[in-house]
Amino acid sequence: MKRPVGSARHLGAVALACLAAVAQASVASATPASAGGRNYVALGDSHASAPGVPEQTDPGCGRSSQNYPSLVARQRYARLTDVTCAGATTASLALAKDGRPARYDALNRDTDLVTVSIGGNDGVGFSAVLTTCATLSRTDPTGAPCRGHYTEGGGDRLLEGIATTAPKVDAVLATVHRRAPHAKVLLVGYPSIFPDDGTGCTSPAAPFAAGDFGYLRDTTKALNAMLARRAELGGAVYVDTYTSTVGHDMCRPAGERWIENLAPAVPANAGRPTARGEQAMAEAVERALKSCHGARDEAVGPAARRG
Repeated sequence: MKRPVGSARHLGAVALACLAAVAQASVASATPASAGGRNYVALGDSHASAPGVPEQTDPGCGRSSQNYPSLVARQRYARLTDVTCAGATTASLALAKDGRPARYDALNRDTDLVTVSIGGNDGVGFSAVLTTCATLSRTDPTGAPCRGHYTEGGGDRLLEGIATTAPKVDAVLATVHRRAPHAKVLLVGYPSIFPDDGTGCTSPAAPFAAGDFGYLRDTTKALNAMLARRAELGGAVYVDTYTSTVGHDMCRPAGERWIENLAPAVPANAGRPTARGEQAMAEAVERALKSCHGARDEAVGPAARRG
């Protein structure tokens, strides 16, 4: 699976996705969406909440004031309702728990912008996979024991998990559109956690077998490919956070990595974005929003823009 590049084809796909998202909102209601994303709701898991990154505003959910939703909201002067939470799954968005209302309850007809980071805990289970692969690496540090574990007996259990997550993501997007019919919806992908070139960096801080780095990279890319397709089919805009974080994976030295390894050198959870990683994700969201703005203007034409 090749890494996405900023080609004309890619930019054209972004524009078409933006137009589809605008059309989805228009079908839901005759009232046009509010401009500028003034009321912004953020849904998602730990990659959106940023556990460990200062300042933690909701330790129970690992939510940081420097997570990408907060950065996007400040950039856009938006009123943010941040219900991101570490460990979130597609199912948990609908559940009230520990005195907290269901995450979906943050959405309403006045919502202008929604970002969703979801699917990784359903289809892969980041924490469990990291633990399993680190444990198995001791049995064959130069081989690929983690890949062998997940592909034992034929097939690939992680890829199968990603496939079964696709309809769950479809349901999330449908629910978001129903509850926030005027909103522009962005489905945010996952960053580059492992080296994009497939090389390893086996160490106590990244205790994975040499042959498993490429396997884990490919799994991340497969997850992102699924999300991009669900966004295309579900009237949302896919946000590629992978491309801009290549070269800043957990194998890079402290100061260069935006995803922490299993022995974090800065405040962040293992295998999750640092403050700089959250900034990179916010920048990717902002690029997607700007692309959508241009696509919308092109769709309505200059006469309509003049009113």
